[in-house]
Amino acid sequence: MYGWIFRALPGPLWLRIIFAVMLIAAVLAVLVIWVFPWLSLYNPFTDSTIGSP
Repeated sequence: MYGWIFRALPGPLWLRIIFAVMLIAAVLAVLVIWVFPWLSLYNPFTDSTIGSP
């Protein structure tokens, strides 16, 4: 799958590498900005019991 994405990108090798890095950065940004905060609401491991009576 990753090979197909890399071959589907336009341009010479150096431009495909830049596009691939930008694509990876965009996916990571979406995960950090929207997906991980939404997922943390449903994660039971973030509940702290330290200091609770």
